Amino acid sequence: MASTDVIGAAQAQKKQGKGMSRKKSRGPWLERYSALILAVVLLGAWQVLVPLSGLSEFVLPTPLAIATRIVNEIPLLATHAYVTLFEVVAGFAMGVMIGIPLALAIFYSRAFERAIYPILVALQTVPKVALAPLLVLYLGYGWAPKITLAFLISFFPIVISTVVGLQSLDKNLVNLVRSMGASEWQTFFKVRLPAALPNIFGGFKVAVSLAVIGAVIGEYVAAERGLGYLQLQANSLFDTTLNFATVVTISGLGVMLYFIIDTIEARVTYKRDAAK
Repeated sequence: MASTDVIGAAQAQKKQGKGMSRKKSRGPWLERYSALILAVVLLGAWQVLVPLSGLSEFVLPTPLAIATRIVNEIPLLATHAYVTLFEVVAGFAMGVMIGIPLALAIFYSRAFERAIYPILVALQTVPKVALAPLLVLYLGYGWAPKITLAFLISFFPIVISTVVGLQSLDKNLVNLVRSMGASEWQTFFKVRLPAALPNIFGGFKVAVSLAVIGAVIGEYVAAERGLGYLQLQANSLFDTTLNFATVVTISGLGVMLYFIIDTIEARVTYKRDAAK
């Protein structure tokens, strides 16, 4: 009788273990493909509801029509996307090269922080659409105003995130490292910078998304090439499907750059455990 109870308990524990393993295997699968599942559901609802509501493709094209137009216009979209990509990367690179040293100066100098912070905040609050015509007036009709606009709209998050990352380090840890004879350069490169990298890359992700917006705004004002220019041309021709295809391409450009930075971050920073 006792052996029968032991066997039954073992079988029940085995079944419970199988159930737990199935839940564990199901959890990562849902987490990995949750974005894809949500996108498919939303696009499927869009595809079904547009014809049912009686809307014409001139007003709101279906996802299938937009995807077909993207495939048919790949050479045109790629040509203009290359121009916008160059403007975004150049503006973002300027934001990194100027924003990081500026953040270091703010962190190490309290007087400089008090002098420059009001100017940075005032510059950030100015609508960039209002600056675009002035940039065209001062910098001409070529690459410069779009790159400058992408820089102006992207460097502020880089500065703020870098300063916050550097200031978030525990002061006791810095005192400990200094008590062991570390110089300021060693403290910065071995302690401060590694601890601040997650915040810095968080600012990079926000900045590169904003750089796409800045470049497109510049193309709206004055351009002969680029995705913003192509969207204006689609509007003037009342080509709603091409307009949506351009918007999807702009969004895809931003998502691609975001995940490139995310991949670099995963390789150069340590992983923090989420506080859940």
